[in-house]
Amino acid sequence: MPRRSRRAEPPVVEPLVRLAVRGGPHRGVSRSTLERRALKMLRHLELSAELSLSLVADAEMQGLNRDYRQKDRPTDVLAFALREGEGESPVVDGREVLGDVVISVDTARRQAASRRRPLLDELTLLLAHGLLHLLGYDHETDAEEAEMNAATRDLVAAASRRKA
Repeated sequence: MPRRSRRAEPPVVEPLVRLAVRGGPHRGVSRSTLERRALKMLRHLELSAELSLSLVADAEMQGLNRDYRQKDRPTDVLAFALREGEGESPVVDGREVLGDVVISVDTARRQAASRRRPLLDELTLLLAHGLLHLLGYDHETDAEEAEMNAATRDLVAAASRRKA
């Protein structure tokens, strides 16, 4: 009896995070820990994806917020998806290229202090929030906000676990 050929599963490609730090040095920020947390989020979502993460100062963030959202003030996080509308994201080397998450370390530091939590926890929350925007989540309605908040908590928990 001839052997049946099995359809090969596409190879699993490890996610990739490209981390850039500008406008620093940003003391108290562990690049390696933040990169590890971003990778954990992508793995938790079972995404073979590439994510660009930029840590910037308020001055650069204010310029981005002014140019792209017409709000002339810094904000905590911006997300720039490469996906066009409901279309597909580009794929490079087997990874879906999601886009860019930009976080203002200055704003994150102020928010962390006002919420009495470590800077790393605030950065992780903002990273999760930005990543979810790249995946199409939004918070325009109460229902969307509740869904996004639950997904954010899930990603933060996955990223903060010691293993994986």
